[in-house]
Amino acid sequence: MKTATAVKNWVVGTTPKTLENIHQNDVNIAIYNRDISILEKEINSLLKQDIKFDCSGNINALLNEITKVIKLDEHCMIVQDIKNLLHLFKEITNGKEFRLFLATIDTNMCTKFHTDMNDLRMLCTYRGPGTLWLTEDPTHRKAMGLYKSKQSIIIDKSSIEQAKTGSVIILKGAKYPKEATKAAVHRSPTIEENGEKRLLLRIDTN
Repeated sequence: MKTATAVKNWVVGTTPKTLENIHQNDVNIAIYNRDISILEKEINSLLKQDIKFDCSGNINALLNEITKVIKLDEHCMIVQDIKNLLHLFKEITNGKEFRLFLATIDTNMCTKFHTDMNDLRMLCTYRGPGTLWLTEDPTHRKAMGLYKSKQSIIIDKSSIEQAKTGSVIILKGAKYPKEATKAAVHRSPTIEENGEKRLLLRIDTN
């Protein structure tokens, strides 16, 4: 039974193993689509709070710190999910320490397409619109260099893809060590204009 499909510069599937494909040279985004409806009650509870957690360390240290911000007795499934994703990211990256960011967001973040100055990044939008990225096209990379100017950069909207709510994605950054591989071009969705709110998890190799 086929569980992962390669599409242009990304791979999408319905099992965690799909994310291992991020190490392929021609892949810069790996997507694990999943159902997180079981977490809905806890997500709704966190959305009512002003959560902003940003911490670096090994997995045990991160989990210890995050339970000081999120009450474990009320959000045990979310904490367990974060723990599972940390261990999954560790297996894929062979990292020892990570930087974890979890926040409720109601403003626009990175609204311009860009690449990250890191190795690998894991993202999961528990609530709200997911991350946007571009299909591979040399003109998109040239356009990024013009963002510092006042020129209007027009990108073919058919080249824009978006992660589903609850999906786990891993993106390559500009410091990914393999040769002949390219960092993912992506941006955050705009939410401020519509009054939307996101609950975002971000894990980086440290």
